[in-house]
Amino acid sequence: MQKDAYTLILEAIDTGLYKPGDRLVESELADRFGVSRTPIREALQRLETQSLLTRDGRSLIVASLDHNQLAELYVVRAELEALAARLAARHATAEEVRVLRDMVEDDRSLLGDPAGLSRANRRFHKQIHLASHNRFLVQQLDLVHRSMALLALTSLAAEGRDEVALSEHDAIVSAIEARDEVAAGERLREHISRAFVTRLKLDSGAIGTVD
Repeated sequence: MQKDAYTLILEAIDTGLYKPGDRLVESELADRFGVSRTPIREALQRLETQSLLTRDGRSLIVASLDHNQLAELYVVRAELEALAARLAARHATAEEVRVLRDMVEDDRSLLGDPAGLSRANRRFHKQIHLASHNRFLVQQLDLVHRSMALLALTSLAAEGRDEVALSEHDAIVSAIEARDEVAAGERLREHISRAFVTRLKLDSGAIGTVD
C-alpha cells in the first residue's frame, strides 16, 4: 500500500532523517518523496496542528521538547503503557502472547544495533498496545508515540541500555504470560521510568553512547 505524504514525513522524523530544528520545505519534500506539493502542504499543516512542527518566522521546523515537556510526556506514557500491559495480561490471546515472547527472543540478535533495536522496540510496545484490546487506549498511545519521534536519539543508544531494556521486556512478557495484571503494569511502568532516567542522562551528557 502506497504511503501518504503525512506518513512519509512522520516516518522521516521518526527515523531521524529530519531532526528537531530542521527546516522542512514543501518543494524539497515533494522532490524527495515523489509527490505533488498539495498533499505535502496538507501534511505539514496537520503535523503543525499536532505540534510536531513549529513556526520559525515563515518556515516550518521540526519541533523539539524542552525538559518540562519531556517529563510530562514520560509521565503520560508510563501511565498509559502500564494500563496497556495490565489489559494485555487480561485480554491477550495465546497467539498474541506468543508473538510478544518471540519478539523478545528475536530481538537478542539486535544487541549492539541501536537503530535496529529502536525499531524493534516500537514494534514490541505496539504489540502490547494491540493486545490490550482497547481501541481508545491504542489511539491515545499512538499520539504519545508520535511525540516520541521528536526525541533525536533513542535511549537504547546509551551504552549497556540495550541489554537491560531487553531484560525488562522479558519481565513484562513473563507477567503477561502469567496473567498477572498488577505485575505487568508495574514492570512496564518501571521500564518507562528507567528509559526516562537514561534519556535525561543522555541529554545531560552524563553517559556515553555506543559506537
